[in-house]
Amino acid sequence: MKKNDLSFDNLLSTNWDYVYNFLKKKCNDDFLSEEITIKSFSKAFEKIHLFNEQYKFKTWIVSIAKNQLNDYLKKKKIRFENIENIKSESFKNNFNPEEELINKERYNYVNEKIDELKPMYKEIIKLKYIEDLSINQISQKLNQPVNTIKIKIYRAKRILNQILDLE
Repeated sequence: MKKNDLSFDNLLSTNWDYVYNFLKKKCNDDFLSEEITIKSFSKAFEKIHLFNEQYKFKTWIVSIAKNQLNDYLKKKKIRFENIENIKSESFKNNFNPEEELINKERYNYVNEKIDELKPMYKEIIKLKYIEDLSINQISQKLNQPVNTIKIKIYRAKRILNQILDLE
C-alpha cells in the first residue's frame, strides 16, 4: 500500500468501526469512544507521513487510539471502572437555583464564543450541540459525507476549546 494511494475516506470507512469498537470495549462509553475515535483519525491523518508501510494501518490507528484514550483519562484523572458509574441523573438531583443561574451564564458565554468561530464551524457546532442533531442528520442537512462531518466537529471543538482556554 503506497502512501499516495491512501484515501482518507477509504481508511476512515474501513477502519472506523474497528477503532470505535476497540475503544468502546475499553471505556464502555459511546460518546467518549466516538470522540476518541475522531481524535485518533485526525491525528493519524496529520501524521500520515510517519506511517510505516511495512505495518497495517489498522494496527497503527489502534495504537494512536489507545494513546489518545490514555491521554484523555490521565488528563481527566478517570479510571475505566469509574466511567460506567457516572450517571447524569445524579447531577440533576443535586441541582439548585444558584447552580441553574451559573449554568445559564456559562451557556450564554460559550454561545458567544461559538459565534466567534468561522461560519462553517459555528454551524456544525450549533447543529450538533444546540439542535442536538445526530452526525447522520447533520450529514444529510449539509449534504456532506458522515466522515467529513465527524472531522469538522472535532476541529470545531478543538478551536472552541482553544478560544475558551485563552479566556
